[in-house]
Formats: sequence, structure tokens, C-alpha cells
Amino acid sequence: MSSCISAIGTANPQYCIPQQTIYHFMVNAFGLDTNNALRLKQIYDGSGIDCRYSVIPDFGFNDTNHNTFFEKAANLEPFPNTQKRLKLYQDTAIDIAYEACKKCFSFFDAGIASTITHLITVSCTGMYAPGIDIDLVEKLNLNRDTERTCINFMGCYGAINAIKVADYICRANPNAKVLVVSVELCTLHFQKTNTLDNWVANSLFSDGAAALLIEHHSKRVITGPHLSLNSFYSEFIPEAKGDMGWYVGDYGFEMKLTSKVSKQIKKHIKSLTDRLLMRAGLTFDQLSCFAVHPGGRSILEATEQALDISAEANKLGYETLKEYGNMSSATILFVLEKLLRSKPDPEQKVLSFAFGPGLTVESMVLETKL
Repeated sequence: MSSCISAIGTANPQYCIPQQTIYHFMVNAFGLDTNNALRLKQIYDGSGIDCRYSVIPDFGFNDTNHNTFFEKAANLEPFPNTQKRLKLYQDTAIDIAYEACKKCFSFFDAGIASTITHLITVSCTGMYAPGIDIDLVEKLNLNRDTERTCINFMGCYGAINAIKVADYICRANPNAKVLVVSVELCTLHFQKTNTLDNWVANSLFSDGAAALLIEHHSKRVITGPHLSLNSFYSEFIPEAKGDMGWYVGDYGFEMKLTSKVSKQIKKHIKSLTDRLLMRAGLTFDQLSCFAVHPGGRSILEATEQALDISAEANKLGYETLKEYGNMSSATILFVLEKLLRSKPDPEQKVLSFAFGPGLTVESMVLETKL
């Protein structure tokens, strides 16, 4: 038998900021004239996002005199350097990750923390050492001999890599209980250089964390809905390598995100799906549900067009995008958490994707269980 996701918990920082409020912040930060402000408004109006979360309250202020992280000057100068941004990551990421873990643990008896054998942390928006893995061991009272693995800087598909590693561990050792924690503070890396890439990136990204417990089916300690891990498939698209990137700059991490990303996904996702299903021993008609990383509205639409599925079939992605925005690697876990909360019928086959630099497509087939 395979391993499974037994429980998922999610958390966000305290500042929930309406998308239109962020739009006004960006108009001022970029110093846009009326014509460019209208162009930017089209991006925000078409984003499919209602609100986003941030550890920085400044995005909700129209008056820079209220700023707590950025400078109070109208141009936000001097702009925060990478050191300042990663210091805020170190100060705040642990608490959000801890809240997600507590929600995950709430499905189990009080002693669940002492049974965790492995911890896998995922993040591409910050790092330090000793890192968030050790901080979580201490804050959650995990055993100090808990085996730790850190998956860093892989972008939006990092969580699926963590799920794969957890699956390998549980298949090799049925007694293992693996805690996977993704925490992303994307808004720390706001860039105000006036480019279309920055306009788009700043309209999408958000902060959040998710935690899930993965264990072998034969050793599950709770009953109820869970997700069996069936098959995985990973591939990158060489000709799209330059369309998405994530680089360390002097003023935070810099995102490269061109309009070609959704076109490349539309072009390649069907053949990638065919290879995944061949590995899983399934046909497309056997799929009942879709859990697609909502990197943006255009990515969800490209997936639907290429696979000939409806927006209704893709609704979990749209709901997550609307309520949270794109939280990088944590986002697909929010989608899966919505799936579990919906109390799906048993034995449904779920096709899931996440996308990131490379252009990399990570995919998996899961099965709903009771």
C-alpha cells in the first residue's frame, strides 16, 4: 500500500488587504500617470483575486506616513535591502508556520508531536541557519532526533517535491510520520522598478503557510477523509527556461515572469498529463477532480483549454486564488486542504499540478479516501 496525506492545516499573517487597496498602493509606489494607472487597474481587475495576506501592513496604507516597513517617503526610498527583508522573514515566518502546524495537529490526539519522525520544510522566500526547521522542532516540541530536510528556492512547485520525498520515506519505513511545512512570505520581495513583469508579480503574490502530515496507510492513527498518493511525474520545458525566474538581488528576491508562461503551459500540459497517467495506469476519463496551482488566472485558464475541462472542474484553484492570491509553494496545499474540507466522495482520482522556474511542471495523481 502507498502513503497518504492524513491532515492539512493552513495559516496566514494577520494583515488581510483587499486587492483594490493594494492597487492604489502600487499606483503611488510606481508613480504612475493616469494612463499607466488605468493599464495597471486592468491587471488588478482581471486578476481573480479579492484579497491577499502580508506580514507588512504598509500595502494597506494610502498615506506613507503610516508605513512600518517601507520608508515614509512617497518614493519609499531608501528601499529596503535584502538583509532587512530576510530579517523580517526570520522574525515572522516561524509563527505563521507554527499556526499551520497547530491546525494540522488539531486532527490528532495531543501526543501527535512526539510521534513525528521526519520534518520537511519548504520555502523560496527566505532562509537562515539555524533555520525554520530547528525553530519548528523546538516550538512544536518535536523530538530533537527528528530527521530534517529543507527544500529551498524551488518556487511554486516546491511543496510537491516535499510530498514526493515524504512518500518515499513512508514507503521505505511504514512507521514514519512525516510533517511537511511550507511557509512563504512573498510580499517581502515587492519590487518597484517600473516593468510589466513587476506589475504582474506585484498583483499576484501573497503570504501563507501550510502543514500536512504524511504517513503510511497501514499506520494511520485517525479516521476520516484523506488523500492517497498514487503517482508523480516531473518535467521541465527547456524552451521556456527564460520565462520564469527567481533571483537574489540587492533589494530582495527578484521575480521574472513573462506573459509566455501560460502559453507554454497550454502548449505542453496535455502531453505531460498523458505521461503522468501512463505512469499511473489511468486514462483521462478516470479523473474526477482537479487541483491546479493557481499561479494566476491565465494559468488556470490555460490548463482548462489544454485539457478541455470546465472552470467548474477547476474551481478549487479559482477559490484559492480569489481568497488568498498566489502564496508560491504553499498555494497548492491550500487547494488540497479545500479538497479535503469538501468531504469528497471516496475513490475519486485527483490530478494536481504546480509550476515554477525551469519552466518546471510537477504533477501527481491522488485518490480520495474515507
